[in-house]
Amino acid sequence: MDIATIDNKVQQVIANVRNLPTPPIVFHQIEKVVNDPNASAARVAAVLSEDPAMSVKVLKLTNSAYYGLTREVESVKQAVVMVGLEAVKNLVLSASVMGMFKNTELDSEFQDAYWRHSLATAFCCRVVAKNLKSRGVVDPDAAFSAGLLHDVGKMILSCYVPDENARLKSDRENDQESSDLEIEQRVLGYNHAQLGGVLAAQWKLPENTMKAIAFHHRPQLSDMDTPMAYIVYLSDYIAKDTFYDTSEAYRIGTVDENVLEYMQVNHESLSVFNDLLREEYVKAETFMQMAGLG
Repeated sequence: MDIATIDNKVQQVIANVRNLPTPPIVFHQIEKVVNDPNASAARVAAVLSEDPAMSVKVLKLTNSAYYGLTREVESVKQAVVMVGLEAVKNLVLSASVMGMFKNTELDSEFQDAYWRHSLATAFCCRVVAKNLKSRGVVDPDAAFSAGLLHDVGKMILSCYVPDENARLKSDRENDQESSDLEIEQRVLGYNHAQLGGVLAAQWKLPENTMKAIAFHHRPQLSDMDTPMAYIVYLSDYIAKDTFYDTSEAYRIGTVDENVLEYMQVNHESLSVFNDLLREEYVKAETFMQMAGLG
């Protein structure tokens, strides 16, 4: 099956999903303001004020351990000044996505594991973006959002294509060695990364975010002028290596040596990121609450 056929198949899967969640209007409004060279904190605050629930979430996240501010932020305008326009935009995206899937009738064990890994990857993306700049500067908050969304295709499979998802589960029961990606390709003919990329494009997310989601297992294909997809790939691996049980090696996988070479890191450096991620992940409590986790 060639790439064009796969793309058409994935597009069709998304097109057939009814009631597919979309980011709230406020996200796209804020993105438009942030992209305006004359953007101001007051304008972003004015847009957010139209969505009081989102304003509360942004304030909670700004005041959380995630940013570690020395004094409490009391208004959205103050939040924008303290953490920046781009950061607020990405906080809105993150909070939006966590709200979209929170109330779906999902297997609680899957949902818990999904959000914990997504958050671990997101926090790791932030750490890697801050520390690995040999291939160019990537905004840590944008990297966080890409990491949080990297497996969104799995959520679509679980929520909206139950028959296909049941086939995946059945195949997994008989195969404890293959990766999720390999099983998806074998059973469905496409994978969660492709599904997530198409969804991100439909949501009109920034191109860097969309491509990082679509190519987080094969960043060499991303064709971007930033290393975002590489950062998500590495962070996905580091998050698994840090928190998954080593007895389930198939879930962790191995890291692509070409990616390490491209990012100019070695295996010893990766072990340092294991420790940095553990330190950073303790700041995840507010995000956990938004995802409905204890």
